[in-house]
Amino acid sequence: MNDAPLIPLSPILYEPVVRRALEEDLGRAGDLTTDALIPMDAKAKAEIVARAPGRLAGLDIALAAFAMVDGSAQWRKHVEDGADMAAGQRLATVHGPARCLLTAERVALNLLGCLCGVATTTRLMAERVAAYRARIVCTRKTLPGLRALQKYAVRAGGGVNHRFGLDDAILIKDNHLALCADIGEAVRRARAYAGHTVMVEVEVDTLDQLRELLKTDADAVLLDNMPPGTLKEAVAMVAGRMTTEASGGVTPDTVAAVAASGVDYISAGFITHSAPNLDVGLDFQIDP
Repeated sequence: MNDAPLIPLSPILYEPVVRRALEEDLGRAGDLTTDALIPMDAKAKAEIVARAPGRLAGLDIALAAFAMVDGSAQWRKHVEDGADMAAGQRLATVHGPARCLLTAERVALNLLGCLCGVATTTRLMAERVAAYRARIVCTRKTLPGLRALQKYAVRAGGGVNHRFGLDDAILIKDNHLALCADIGEAVRRARAYAGHTVMVEVEVDTLDQLRELLKTDADAVLLDNMPPGTLKEAVAMVAGRMTTEASGGVTPDTVAAVAASGVDYISAGFITHSAPNLDVGLDFQIDP
């Protein structure tokens, strides 16, 4: 479990995402239903409510949708990101122009449900490895355009971020090795190209590849799709000489067995590409 404090995500990172989502939903003519039915001067109050238990992530992002539709919208948060929530729990109260609340509703809930789902799934996996040294990390298998937001949700769920993109670190994978002479040459080229602050990690599929890698000065090894018994052998071979990371089809059902091997990190694309959406809703009350 990641015990570091959760730092709020900068609006610079999420406002463009929210704006694009609103533009997609509003299209060329705006919210026809709301504009036809609701008077411009109507006011409303609504509660953002968790329909299922889970871990909260993305509340500020959801609230930004209301602010973008109408800057006069106001709200009060009842829970902060990173907290656990019960089914039926109020997360925030939003009030302002009724048209604004109706128009922004779906974008706000889509983003919030997605991010809470990621945080909740991450929390589940982190809890299942709590007895071991391993920490849960995400991957680049994120929804296009939502990487910064989903990786924030991973942190809210108690996980740790892997690289954010191709420019964060060097990760030499199997397809790279297929086009290089051998592991030793690949690491040599990486070191010659990268600055001294850039980490070099190499993916291996077999213990024979690991033996070759241990002759190099790589910083970390990604042990890919190895069964728990082989992972345990690999960790013993490394003996602390480099950081160990296990990856490949890890799910909440298999993560504890992977962690029992003694690896330092477990990377799981599951927590971003397959996390179930958490059900959240908006309950309206017309102001008197």
